[in-house]
Amino acid sequence: MSVTLAPAPPSTPGAVAARRTRVLALPEARWALTALVAFLLGLALDLGGAPAWAWAAPYAVAYAAGGWEPALEGLRALRGKTLDVDLLMIVAALGAAAIGQVLDGALLIVIFATSGALEALATARTADSVRGLLDLAPTTATRLTDGPDGEREETVPTARLAVGDTLLVRPGERIGADGAVLDGVSEADQATITGESLPVVKRPGDEVFAGTLNGTGALRVRVGRDPADSVIARIVALVEEASRTKAPTQLFIEKIEQRYAVGVVAATLAVFGIPLAFGENLTDALLRAMTFMIVASPCAVVLATMPPLLSAIANAGRHGVLVKSAVAMERLGEIDGAALDKTGTLTEGTPEVTAVRPLPGSGLDEDALLALAASAELPSEHPLARAVVAAARARALPLTPATGFTALPGSGITATVAGHLVTVGRAGADTAEPEGGATVVRVTRDGTPVGTLALTDRLRPDARAATAALTALTGTAPLLLTGDNAHAAARVAAGVGVTDVRAGLFPEDKVKAVRALEDAGRTVLFVGDGVNDAPALAAAHAGIAMGRAGSDLALETADAVVVRDELAAVPAVVRLSRTARRLVRQNLVIAGVAITGLVVWDLVGHLPLPLGVAGHEGSTVLVGLNGLRLLRESAWRSGQAQDS
Repeated sequence: MSVTLAPAPPSTPGAVAARRTRVLALPEARWALTALVAFLLGLALDLGGAPAWAWAAPYAVAYAAGGWEPALEGLRALRGKTLDVDLLMIVAALGAAAIGQVLDGALLIVIFATSGALEALATARTADSVRGLLDLAPTTATRLTDGPDGEREETVPTARLAVGDTLLVRPGERIGADGAVLDGVSEADQATITGESLPVVKRPGDEVFAGTLNGTGALRVRVGRDPADSVIARIVALVEEASRTKAPTQLFIEKIEQRYAVGVVAATLAVFGIPLAFGENLTDALLRAMTFMIVASPCAVVLATMPPLLSAIANAGRHGVLVKSAVAMERLGEIDGAALDKTGTLTEGTPEVTAVRPLPGSGLDEDALLALAASAELPSEHPLARAVVAAARARALPLTPATGFTALPGSGITATVAGHLVTVGRAGADTAEPEGGATVVRVTRDGTPVGTLALTDRLRPDARAATAALTALTGTAPLLLTGDNAHAAARVAAGVGVTDVRAGLFPEDKVKAVRALEDAGRTVLFVGDGVNDAPALAAAHAGIAMGRAGSDLALETADAVVVRDELAAVPAVVRLSRTARRLVRQNLVIAGVAITGLVVWDLVGHLPLPLGVAGHEGSTVLVGLNGLRLLRESAWRSGQAQDS
């Protein structure tokens, strides 16, 4: 299952125009823009000395365009016995207009609508940025149907496939649906689904997955799962859910918001009624009360949390990390310890030759055996073949062009090299596995075994740097948890600089290790391939699954999935989460200081309504823009730079 990852949007005029079009497609943005244009027109007419009827009409349009939606939402909430902050703003704007402050009320509406558009933009960018990465499966497939002249082929959209359909999957094509092999033998690269680093032989009866890459053989596949239930459909659902979820900080704010809003209404009535009872002018008392309602409303506080977290989700998505929710993004920034799986996490999933063993009596040394195998494998595109050829070229061995090359799906290849019939294929059960759990292939010449080659996963090139970055972030070195043998685990651990290694673990043992760290007071991040590691991913405070789209289990249990296999993305997204949490705190401070200062000014002095509107709504826009800073490419690059 391949993923085409979109880089950061280019800054060409066409790209800028496309982004502007996407922004204007948001209803909130269109209404805010309409309100702004109408307000500016009314202001120009007002300041230009036009009659009242001339500037009143544009102001009315500004009120209607910017205020109808929050007013409707506020009334709906009121019917549900909930006092919405949006309704307070609309009431304050209408109150200002009622006492002749039409311009000030319109300004409040415009800035309030702009704040809503900023929040909508953050939410939309989250979904759009991640959806742009989800080109995980072919859009069409070849379906086989019975016709009067026999079996017919037709190309159909994969979305129209139904359970029971029969598909023809040619060599090198991507499989269009989850199902089972009816006929044919081939290999399937399904690392994106199961985490397996090497292609898996597929024979009749074996299961195949949508989006995985077929190898050298043709397959007939019976569709076994509706496209709506595929991994891709669940990813899209996760993206949408991420935009809807609310972080604990946001939930806490909303919990106290209701009580605060009721308090604001009560205080507004007091600010209006008490001075009026002591003889203050009605207009002045009402103006002070309206100003108080505006500046005391917690709009900036409400907007403090979600824009940073949603912007962080969108930015992570653009760089190949699918974060499932705002809750997950907040959790990632809380970790102070890490545990890592080995296979598929610290290793790359790309095989390399680690041992060349000529058989006694074969008359071949290591170089001759490797050159013979590489010459036969030279025409092949199989990952194991490429590894053998690469090893031979690394030793600068001369390769003889092969003739009569034939690929035998699931068995290996045969070719004629210098007059000898050479076969390279997987070793049978009679061949001992070398240390480290390597894959063994056997080489035969004219039907006689002449040696074996052992191939193992390469260590990811960024594994050591990523491990060091996690150590710097958490203050403690990660723990290596693997089901592999101690020798293989020690080899990988030495390569990445990890000293605490637990090998030979079953999935339940990994869970115990994670829980032991949690019980010791650590807030643990677990990083695994999302299959056998699913229990540990669920047990940890935060879990990240490697393997591009991840497996079905990864999507269910992990908080985030690294869509492209870059381990460096793990510390980068943790650092991005911490930046988002820091911006949330900054926003809460900005909102608190602004509200406190403006309320005190209004109560002990005389705060002009325009300044109250500008101060309150200005702070709301400021916290919104502060959160949207995390949409910038530099926010991700700074995390990578600090991790490198």
